[in-house]
Amino acid sequence: MEAEDIFLKKACFEDWEAMYRNVWSRPEAARFMVWQVTKDEEAAKERMKRTILFQETHDTYLVYEKKSAQAVGFAGIGEIGPGIYEETGIAFGPEYVGKGYGKQVLRLLLKYCEEVLCGKEFFYHTRPDNAASKALALSCGFVYRRSEWKRNPKTGKEYELEVYSKRLAFFP
Repeated sequence: MEAEDIFLKKACFEDWEAMYRNVWSRPEAARFMVWQVTKDEEAAKERMKRTILFQETHDTYLVYEKKSAQAVGFAGIGEIGPGIYEETGIAFGPEYVGKGYGKQVLRLLLKYCEEVLCGKEFFYHTRPDNAASKALALSCGFVYRRSEWKRNPKTGKEYELEVYSKRLAFFP
């Protein structure tokens, strides 16, 4: 999947270093996510192996910046009901935020759900204090539906999640 400045594709092992440097080692990238920061290069290599295995059976991808051809983030979707999809996380390294990449990724995921999966509805989630993520959802035509409380399975801490949705083009 390709947009103006970025493209999505499945990971390959050689991407471990760019993901570690740009995303996984960065507390700013993990701030609103449920994953933990990766502490060293060996852990990043192991994480990449797990990522590749996971991507074999899931619609998840690394995000590559076209001009540098390096991995700068990740994104994915999952089916939560017949024809109903949700994003399963969109994250970028801090140097790649504010460049319009998030909007390009979200539009690619929506297009994929509409044109390839014939989806009816798409859900987007964000934390209440993630202003950039909320702005992204609204700019792509999502509507706020509800807030719900979740528990981070790794830390046990509760957090609030805002849920937005959008009807897809094939189903007005």
